[in-house]
Amino acid sequence: MKIIIQIPCLNESGTLPEVLKGIPPKIDGIDRIEVLVIDDGSTDKTSETAKDNGVGHIIRFGRTVGLARAFKAGIEKAAELGADIIVNTDGDNQYDSSDIPKIIRPILDGKADIVIGARQLSWQGPVKTALQWIGSALVSRLSGIKIVDATSGFRAFSRNSVAQLNIMSDFSYTLESIIQAGAKGLVVMNIPVRTNRPSRRSRLYRNNLHYIKRSLGTIIKVYVSYEGFRVFLASGAVFMLAGIALVARYLYFYIAGINPSGHIQSLIAAAILIIIGFLATALGIITELACGTRRIAEETLARVKKFEIEKNDRNK
Repeated sequence: MKIIIQIPCLNESGTLPEVLKGIPPKIDGIDRIEVLVIDDGSTDKTSETAKDNGVGHIIRFGRTVGLARAFKAGIEKAAELGADIIVNTDGDNQYDSSDIPKIIRPILDGKADIVIGARQLSWQGPVKTALQWIGSALVSRLSGIKIVDATSGFRAFSRNSVAQLNIMSDFSYTLESIIQAGAKGLVVMNIPVRTNRPSRRSRLYRNNLHYIKRSLGTIIKVYVSYEGFRVFLASGAVFMLAGIALVARYLYFYIAGINPSGHIQSLIAAAILIIIGFLATALGIITELACGTRRIAEETLARVKKFEIEKNDRNK
């Protein structure tokens, strides 16, 4: 059983040694432990630091491509290297690396495909704590999976889950991967983990408003790509019901003889709303056809990934 611990980094030469130092040298049930550092266009000596600290695999981008693309490159490389389990952690030493055995245990026991390390972040202040709770509740609702910490980057992935995930976001993989897992029937578990106090502000977003904006955009885009029919059907129903209500209002005044000519505006507005409702429903049908095509493409891609992984295993 082989585990690869991947660490996306952006200018983390100062904290990377601490992350590497905390990785357990031995883990029950694991025969080989390897480390992969993804250097996301760092301008410091992150890659050199990784090499000096004995990291066996390094991916370096010539420019910063973002956390989501760095994560995707990492899991693809780890799968190519024959990893049975892939653990993702951050290079800023936020997560306690000694908890790695805890988050891989459900995968080793065959109880989960993905395990998310749930942080206890009450010390970070009420605003961020509230945002974390709201975001996790929203993602739980949309994915159909109980999620405690949706934005945690400390995660373990089985070989099967890696073959099925297709990260398309250019912002962060954390939310997209959960929604995809729910759509594909993967089993996701939450395991409490320890954290270290942050040594700096996050480089992923400028402020809370920026993070909310980017995260909501990612959630909407990903959810619509899998549940487009439901989204547009619900939207269409709202518009049509509003239009029907205005028609009923006009008919009431008309039958009652209460100045019916003075309510023509309601009838016009009703017609517009009903037309919009029909268009939204039609768009939902078109989106469902596109979603069906995507599902077929992703199933085919998953089979190709599994075939390549098995081929790599035979060539070891």
